Amino acid sequence: MIATTDYELLTESVGLVTRAGRAVLVLEGSEAAGFLQGQVTNDVEALAPGTGCYAALLNHKGKLRADMRVLRLAEDRLQVDSEAAAGPVLHHTFKTYSLGRDVRSRDLTGERHVLSLIGPAARAAVESPPPAQEHAFSERPHCLQVTSDLGVDLVVESGAAAGVLDALGVSPASEEAAECVRIERGRPRLGFDMDDNTIPQEAGLNDRAVSFTKGCYVGQETVARLHYKGKPNRHLRGLRLSEPAERGDPIEFEGKQVGKLGSTCVSPAFGPIALALLRREASPGDEVLVGPSKVSAPTGRQATARVVDLPFERG
Repeated sequence: MIATTDYELLTESVGLVTRAGRAVLVLEGSEAAGFLQGQVTNDVEALAPGTGCYAALLNHKGKLRADMRVLRLAEDRLQVDSEAAAGPVLHHTFKTYSLGRDVRSRDLTGERHVLSLIGPAARAAVESPPPAQEHAFSERPHCLQVTSDLGVDLVVESGAAAGVLDALGVSPASEEAAECVRIERGRPRLGFDMDDNTIPQEAGLNDRAVSFTKGCYVGQETVARLHYKGKPNRHLRGLRLSEPAERGDPIEFEGKQVGKLGSTCVSPAFGPIALALLRREASPGDEVLVGPSKVSAPTGRQATARVVDLPFERG
């Protein structure tokens, strides 16, 4: 159960959430930006120092291997942070495919803590806040302050983390409350709402993570073909549930399974809600069934859910 006080901090004021285990890597060298440009979906070479972007790493079939935030620290230095599970994938990719180029990669995961200040008062909680543009950042002693979609993220040297926390004086909030806010905003999370069978457009990532004007990158052909000529078989949708349900529960529409539940929560504002990649047969406004079917579990109970567009809206 999400504590109402935590939720109120993140939606009405500001709360601090620790992103335990988030991977942090640095790429350095005169060819670092060019190398990453050929690996990920967004236009890394177009970034000026002090700015960043969201990007994805794909396989040759255009399916997700990792998603990440890329920050351009200097012309020859970039920092990447990602979900913990994506860290080994990125580390292996950077080490393996940069051979023979002026690129050096370092895994700083154990040397950096990522902290999130979430809420409308997040920018006022830090000294000299970064520019308001998402992924722009400012540097403070032992810390990068990065503008996020929910507030400000701090990438802090591990040894300085306690001092930074004391100086902030911001009340902690639970990761469960932060996840609820993310779900309400319709932002998918790797390993929860998208995986290695997901094409970026299915998860609604094209506008945020994909450049259609940059040069080639791994998986580009599939992404471009689907964008210009095709229709994705699945779309990321919201679900307003009749009762709480579990991640992974099957979703049925007109007698056929059309997806599985991704991230779920019981929102203080919206009640039971979830994200899901649904086949295109199930559109916003449709009612679906959630849970094991009567055939596979005769004594079980299925919840109902209404499919909605994202982000969630009251009403």
